[in-house]
Amino acid sequence: MNFDDDDDETLELEQDEAKEEAKETDSNEDINCVVEPTPVIEKDKAQSETYETDLELEADSEKLFTTGQEDLYIEACKLVGVIPVSYFIRNIEEAHMNLNHHELGPKGTKAIAIALVSNTAITRLELEENWMMEEGILALMQMLHENYYIQELNVSNNHLDYAGAKIITDFLLENTSSLWSIQLAGNNFKDETAHMFYNAFVSNYRIKVLDLSHNAFSEKGGEQLGQMLVLNEGLQTLDLSWNQLHLRGAVSLCYGLRMSQNSLTMEGALALTSSIKRNPKSRLEELNISNVLVTEGFVKQLEGLYHAHPELDVIYGEVVGTISKSVILSSPLKAIKAYVDKKNITVFDFFKEIDHLGTVKMPVGEFRKALTMQTKVPLNRIQIRELIKKLDPDQTGIVDYRVLQEPEYGISPNDRKGNNTTRKNEEEARNKEAYTKVL
Repeated sequence: MNFDDDDDETLELEQDEAKEEAKETDSNEDINCVVEPTPVIEKDKAQSETYETDLELEADSEKLFTTGQEDLYIEACKLVGVIPVSYFIRNIEEAHMNLNHHELGPKGTKAIAIALVSNTAITRLELEENWMMEEGILALMQMLHENYYIQELNVSNNHLDYAGAKIITDFLLENTSSLWSIQLAGNNFKDETAHMFYNAFVSNYRIKVLDLSHNAFSEKGGEQLGQMLVLNEGLQTLDLSWNQLHLRGAVSLCYGLRMSQNSLTMEGALALTSSIKRNPKSRLEELNISNVLVTEGFVKQLEGLYHAHPELDVIYGEVVGTISKSVILSSPLKAIKAYVDKKNITVFDFFKEIDHLGTVKMPVGEFRKALTMQTKVPLNRIQIRELIKKLDPDQTGIVDYRVLQEPEYGISPNDRKGNNTTRKNEEEARNKEAYTKVL
């Protein structure tokens, strides 16, 4: 046996095996390169606690071209650790996305925000009552920096509080989104947030509809929002029902509407009056929208508003489709005087009878309510408005009807005594006559 040949064969076999191992090693390295996560993804995972990183996943240009909307949302849910919402997946290409009452929470809201950065289908997004809180609303506002297709947003009842108001108003202050309607009802916004909305809406001209109902604004907040209305040039509908504005806050809002540079539409005026009608606790006494052209339907609907709030007076512009006529109305005092002369009482007595407060000084709203609800002398709202101007010329908000005491506006005290005696004698005579007939 030739050992040299055997050694050569053994050496060749060892070399062949080494080559095969080298090939296998190269092949395994190639596979590892394919499945190994990219450095960018590793970086995102390491910083997954920040909102910016979460939204960067969606903003990655390569990801947008290689991943569908549904896959991207599912991947975002994995990233933040939530279960995907099947309704969102099924309707991701629809214009109206209604996710109200889905209990998304802050993380679920972030997953939705990630998927919506590149979405071009949804124009109306409703996320009411989802407990999104500060973390969720921040993700949504960051999404809206990139998404210019969403026009209507409802984030009512989401426990946003002071921090949420700050995030939203900072975003609106930039005036860059396509939003024209935003609903923020029931988020515990208090007076300390009013200056934020003031700052945002003094410069924001894009938002046409703002819903701040069911919050906790009081007189101070009403004053600041009223000042905002004076300068804002975009708002057409503002819902502040179910707040605690009280008289001073409501007056400030009315002043803001009267002085506003807005071109308030009839639809906006209708929405405003409807909000007041739905609020049984409203203490609004005057709403001046005299720069608004209204319809006959609007005027008819005011009757329902007056029935709910007889203390309120709405001053509006001309009625569209009708011919303007100068109507001469009888003086309200003359109408009252004609009634009291028949009853042999004074004008002062008439007002004292309808004064349920038992004073000679009444707030304008209470005075208007008393005149509206009495049935002795029919008076329309224009006549009542004229009478209030006469009795409160300085617009103090208080009517003092002592000026209507006799003798100028009624019967003199002596005449009154005589009339009382005459009535007493007549009554005694009638009683005597009736007694004689019985006998």
